[in-house]
Amino acid sequence: IQKCLNYFRSKPDIKIEPSAGRPVDFQVSVTVIEARQLVGLNMDPVVCVEIGDEKKYTSMKESTNCPYYNEYFVFDFHVPPDVMFDKILKVSVIHSKNLLRSGTLVGSFKLDVGTVYTQPEHQFFHKWATLCDPDDITAGCKGYVKCDIAVVAKGDTVKTQHKANETDEDDIEGNLLLPEDVPAERQWARFYVKIYRAEGLPKMNTSIMANVKKAFIGENKDLVDPYVQVQFAGQKGKTSIQKSSYEPIWNEQIVFTEQFPPLCRRMKVQIRDSDKVNDVAIGTHFIDLRKIANDGDKGFLPTLGPAWVNMYGSTRSYTLMDEYQDLNEGLGEGVSFRARLLINLAVEILDTSSPEVMSSTEVRGGGGGDFQFNYRELRQNATGKIEEFFLFGCFLEATMIDRKIGDKPINFEVTIGNYGSELDTPTKPKTKKRKGGDGDDEESELIHGSSDEEVDDGGDMTSVSSTPPMKPVITDRNYFHLPYFERKPCIYIKSWWQDQRRRLYNANIMDRIADKLNQTGKTKLDRERLKLCMQELVKAVPQHSVPDIYIWMISNNKRIAYARVPSKDILFSPVEEETGKDCGKVQTIFFKKSFGPAGWTVQAKTELYLWLGLNRQRKDYLSGLPNGFEENKAVKGPGIQSSPPISLMYTMKQIFQLRVHIYQARSLFAADSTGLSDPFARVFFSTHSQVTEVLNETLCPTWDQLLVFDNVELYGEAGELRDDPPIIVIEIYDQDTVGKADFMGRTFAKPITKMSDEHYGPPRFPPQLEYYQIYRGNGTAGEMLAAFELLQIGPAGKADLPPIDGPSDFDRGPILPVPIGIRPVLSKYRIEVLFWGLRDLKRVNLAQVDRPRVDIECAGKGIQSALIQNYKKNPNFSTLVKWFEVDLPENELLHPPLNIRVVDCRAFGRYTLVGSNAVTSLRKFIYRPSDKSVSNWSAMGVYAEIKAVKYVSLKGGKGKKKRKKGEEVEEEELDESMLDWWSKYFASIETLKDVRAMKEELEYQFDSFEDWLHTFNLYRGKCSDDANVEQNAADEDRLIGKFKGSLCIYKVPVFDEMSREMGFDSNMGMFQNIPHNDTINIIVRVYVVKATELHPADINGKADPYIAIKLGKTEIKDKENYISKQLNPVFGKSFDIEATLPMDSTLTVSIYDWDLVGTDDLIGETKIDLENRYYSKHRPTCGLSGSYATHGYNVWRDPLKPTQILAKLCKDGKMDPPQYGPGGRVKVANRKQTDEHLALAVLNRWEDIPRIGCKLVPEHVETRSLLNPDKPGMEQGRIELWVDMFPKDMPAPGPAIDISPRKPKKFELRVIVWNTDEVVLEDDDIFTGEKSSDIFVRGWLKGQQEDKQDTDVHYRSLTGEGNFNWRFIYPFDYLQAEEKIVISKKESMFSWDETEYKIPARLNLQVWDADHFSADDFLGAIELDLNRFPRGAKTAKQCSIDMVINEQDMPMVNLFKQKRIKGWWPFVARDENDELEITGKVEAELQLLTGEEAEKSPVGEGRNEPEPLEKPNRPDITFLWFLSPLKAVRHLICNQYKWLVIKIVFVLMLLAILALFLYNMPGYMSEVAGVYL
Repeated sequence: IQKCLNYFRSKPDIKIEPSAGRPVDFQVSVTVIEARQLVGLNMDPVVCVEIGDEKKYTSMKESTNCPYYNEYFVFDFHVPPDVMFDKILKVSVIHSKNLLRSGTLVGSFKLDVGTVYTQPEHQFFHKWATLCDPDDITAGCKGYVKCDIAVVAKGDTVKTQHKANETDEDDIEGNLLLPEDVPAERQWARFYVKIYRAEGLPKMNTSIMANVKKAFIGENKDLVDPYVQVQFAGQKGKTSIQKSSYEPIWNEQIVFTEQFPPLCRRMKVQIRDSDKVNDVAIGTHFIDLRKIANDGDKGFLPTLGPAWVNMYGSTRSYTLMDEYQDLNEGLGEGVSFRARLLINLAVEILDTSSPEVMSSTEVRGGGGGDFQFNYRELRQNATGKIEEFFLFGCFLEATMIDRKIGDKPINFEVTIGNYGSELDTPTKPKTKKRKGGDGDDEESELIHGSSDEEVDDGGDMTSVSSTPPMKPVITDRNYFHLPYFERKPCIYIKSWWQDQRRRLYNANIMDRIADKLNQTGKTKLDRERLKLCMQELVKAVPQHSVPDIYIWMISNNKRIAYARVPSKDILFSPVEEETGKDCGKVQTIFFKKSFGPAGWTVQAKTELYLWLGLNRQRKDYLSGLPNGFEENKAVKGPGIQSSPPISLMYTMKQIFQLRVHIYQARSLFAADSTGLSDPFARVFFSTHSQVTEVLNETLCPTWDQLLVFDNVELYGEAGELRDDPPIIVIEIYDQDTVGKADFMGRTFAKPITKMSDEHYGPPRFPPQLEYYQIYRGNGTAGEMLAAFELLQIGPAGKADLPPIDGPSDFDRGPILPVPIGIRPVLSKYRIEVLFWGLRDLKRVNLAQVDRPRVDIECAGKGIQSALIQNYKKNPNFSTLVKWFEVDLPENELLHPPLNIRVVDCRAFGRYTLVGSNAVTSLRKFIYRPSDKSVSNWSAMGVYAEIKAVKYVSLKGGKGKKKRKKGEEVEEEELDESMLDWWSKYFASIETLKDVRAMKEELEYQFDSFEDWLHTFNLYRGKCSDDANVEQNAADEDRLIGKFKGSLCIYKVPVFDEMSREMGFDSNMGMFQNIPHNDTINIIVRVYVVKATELHPADINGKADPYIAIKLGKTEIKDKENYISKQLNPVFGKSFDIEATLPMDSTLTVSIYDWDLVGTDDLIGETKIDLENRYYSKHRPTCGLSGSYATHGYNVWRDPLKPTQILAKLCKDGKMDPPQYGPGGRVKVANRKQTDEHLALAVLNRWEDIPRIGCKLVPEHVETRSLLNPDKPGMEQGRIELWVDMFPKDMPAPGPAIDISPRKPKKFELRVIVWNTDEVVLEDDDIFTGEKSSDIFVRGWLKGQQEDKQDTDVHYRSLTGEGNFNWRFIYPFDYLQAEEKIVISKKESMFSWDETEYKIPARLNLQVWDADHFSADDFLGAIELDLNRFPRGAKTAKQCSIDMVINEQDMPMVNLFKQKRIKGWWPFVARDENDELEITGKVEAELQLLTGEEAEKSPVGEGRNEPEPLEKPNRPDITFLWFLSPLKAVRHLICNQYKWLVIKIVFVLMLLAILALFLYNMPGYMSEVAGVYL
């Protein structure tokens, strides 16, 4: 858009509709691959993936600390982007979860979705998420989960990432799931959010509800019970509820404990109203942590305040059902001020090693005891001194008022915070306490003591915040305007705020620097530096100050539309750089609809002057207004000097003539169901309006029209108006025969002004045509080519104006064409059109298209194609090339678009429009003659000298890997007969040679194969309202078919060189040497390799996919071969289809989900244009191999040999045939086998040949996105395939290559557990007291837990030594190329069929302590990856924990190559501090045999036949206590039961004494009696 110098006027913002709140389709896909190093003993882990309220779980893996899952989950959302990016994605590992138990949390990892979306390609690929327990922050890492996370919005594409080297990915520390700028070691931190107080809450007692409550309660209390809720990183905290308070004071804090730096970017602070039924949000504020912190070397932790934050939302008038509640939740742009909240945020990094650190992440709200704060402490550092601010506004013009509003009187209300509001206007803070005020009075008193002594500079003026109501006047059929004329109404408001202007001043300074930077040089370094600086500069101020200004248009006491002006933009400062960009300037403000679906039409346009500053600085507040006015005061008398005017009376006005030269527009919005529009332009200037003529059925109108506005009155000085004229608004509409015209888009411009005393001539006049961007809401909706001039009418009247010199040959009645000098200079061009055919035409008005024709139009001239007599039989045109001549501008940038329209000729001479396309840029079709030296090059002949070409051999393809320290490189020569197509495929993924495994569609690399035949999409139907031009072009619903052809544009006379060439066909014009468009019979061979990351179609989160192929009338459904419960199916299938071009030109490959009951569901499909491929010079019909072979896995697929292909290419390019001679130049007659290799080497470098050379398509596998028509723009998975095409009139192709999935090979793993040593001793012997363990070893292959095997038990080992001589046998199926074990089993007893799983080949060995009456005790474990595990130690002493901890430094072994190995390996477990410790050692022998070898030499399990193992020689300590009884008794009495024995002896002695006493008592008594007697 044209940029002008702005003096008194600001540049308006033309993008009217806020788009932030619109819901968008999002898809989050998470692949949980595996977990490692989970903390815990013998776990049964499950991974839970949680986004928002949705949870999905993996299957449970038994008895492992490093489970392998490879499970894929998809979450679909339809929400606004801001809501989506704030959602928390949480990955948790849970131990022992089942139907009855919720399980125990091992650890979790969380980040927000926005963090993933900001990553390259919107994804993390094969990264390790660090797990930690938020309830135990001192514990450190709890394990790692390896996963892929991708977030896709509608229209995004995620590139397929090819697998990196396994060993690289096993480096967990180097592949953590963290953004690049986040350190690997994240610390725990406390986030302290202090909530002080709020003010300015909306009054909720102005409604009927208040009267109802008053009737019941008997008093009119404040009807709001506010509390503050803070949400951060999935945690939520609340303050206490302040009952019945519009000015609540909390003085509380909320504490979050979270890792730092957090992976959640925003903190949500909400004031909510507590209600017994439903709490509602009063206002919401988001704190972006990135804007209040700096992670540089001299950076700082997040910190904010104490500062006021302003909250905006719905209107303040209270209603019981607020349908705009979303605005209060922080969605979309608020339409009114809601409240202010005083908060403070601080972060403290925790030292987790210190014992005082609480490990709880509970959110703590403290009232009083926990945290007390005195406002007097805020005096210096926080809210600032209260100052009196003055806001002045003047409405110079109010036009473009929507006539739907009605003709009731209209006024404007301006508010700043609550000041100026009719509903609740606060007053100056003077008295001790004032009901219904804004609350600043109380704070002023708290901070400054009483403010009674303050002097009021401006006398006792009352604020005037509304303009007087005025009845609108009709401008045209759509709009009113308010008749302000020379009397301009003013408003002024006094308000009191804490003085934090410095924040806004700094922001303004940075804005000005950003503007200046935009004017710097244009080298790449300039641009990159500019980008870097702008990122730092253009950031919103996180600590608020004065609230934004709202201007409301009110009609008949109803709020109709609003505009919001940031306070910083109109803030005054004595220093110019600190002043807001719009302060003291006239700005054009478009008013937006306040509620309901955002309308496209403007509700009103105002020319508004605003000034905001301290009351004591308001000396020059009127200085920016256009001069020539007198002030009208509200009151007369003393003190009048200081009071502001209520209106301005302009005494100075100028008369102008405006000339609007509208030439053409392009890429307009399709407003009719035909896919076209009937556009006209409506031009607004001041209170005037005019329209262009209506042009029917076009998106690229050429109006070529001059609109003259006479007697335009503008107020102000002539000089000011010359330098800074008002803006012109141009709106484009679609004329409808019935009803109102539809809005299509809007732009604005500034005219070039000529005063009456200036000369009309260069350099300013006549004005040049320029393109202006048209907007519809926030989206682009085309461009308009126009020029504008504003000419002052002097004392002599119109006689002084320059004459209008239109072209002489135009006769359009009252319509004036654009004058000579402004209209472009034209030259004669010829446009040649290649009419090839029409494809994929859908029904129009329920009828099939039968006899279509193509009409081409450009700049008023055009041509029609031949009529296709029967579209079904042959959709190609009989006449290929036609041409027409047209006058086009010499400047290519001003070329009009070319319109392609397809009509169907029906009975009785009726024509129906089928669809259309506008080619907006003709530059790529302009013919530019090639260099003569190059064109003569073909006469010289070609000698391609081929140097020795190295071909990558697949022998030992998997043998050599990156050598790591201490790793043995072992190579194995593979027999070529062992290799197959899959060997080539897997090798290519690593090397990207041989078969090119492309990450994208073939069309992307070869420009859609449009080297001479172009495809023009035909559209019909209205454009979508919320999409821009590019999105509408990609809209499948509007696509009705395709036109295939091409264009060639050149100046006439025609170049003579072309016509002199031999064989020049004058009928074909510039389209020489193209094939004829007759029907061709071909064989299409489709190879479908596999599909990846399919969208789940079943309720269990899986799918049962199968392939369906459609080409013309042929439809193949491979339903019988569906793959059960698989989202990454390997198909490995080829299909041969006979087809006829052009009828069968679109190949559709679909993936369906098989269902036992009901119809099968479409998962996704991809469409391939076979015709463009067939005719392309890049030759994608059969990709060229890297090497030539006549047999084996790499056999040549093309029916033509390389020499034949090369000869044909030379012939088509009119070159001499290739000559093969000695030393790279072998004669044709003496052809040897090497000729083919030489020819192939030339073909693989064909792009190096001048003039006719181009890159030929290599042998490849392309990756294509699968799309579902029900979910447009959202990828539903990817499919890997390639397509070969063979014409039937050529030699028949050989049989299809066998790409069927490799069958897993049978292997048998034999593990002999010989001995254990140093196993920890768990039990205490009851007789001897010695520590012992009853040891046994358990083993299984990962994924086959049900086949776990145990040795016998070595009882009462006193030294940790165990002797077993026990054999485990594990048969398994194995895919060597993928290094995975294949397991087929039913998921559950209800499953229909078996599901195939692929799991890494890992052997788990565990050592246990057997118990008779309680559960066995787990002691330790080790997991060995059979492809790569540390070589066993030769002796038990040499076996150490380093073999597990420093695995990468150990010599590694691949059992599939070594076949047999024996040694010692450590058992490990975690101690109380979660540190790994060695808990035993095992001597084992591992032997791997193929299925055939195992059958030939069978062995028995355990110690059974055949080939039984010897029974171990175990020391017999079972009856040790019997053999040495004294020792056992001593232990029992002296050690174990010492005190018990003493107690028993003591009790026995007491009993003995008592018994003796009782026994002797009678005799003693009788003796005593005898004595007395």
